[in-house]
Amino acid sequence: MGRVVMLVIGALLGLFVLFNFLLPMLAFLFKIALIIGVIGLVVFIAVTVMSKSSRSS
Repeated sequence: MGRVVMLVIGALLGLFVLFNFLLPMLAFLFKIALIIGVIGLVVFIAVTVMSKSSRSS
């Protein structure tokens, strides 16, 4: 009986840690990666446009 109670408490604690710490941290890292990707895309497009305009003149 004690094993079952400890198993349930451990599972609930694991779910608590997952939903309160790990998932928000992963969401934050995903947002940072998305922002860095958008900035990189903008820089890539700007460099491509600048190189095409300087090559044509």
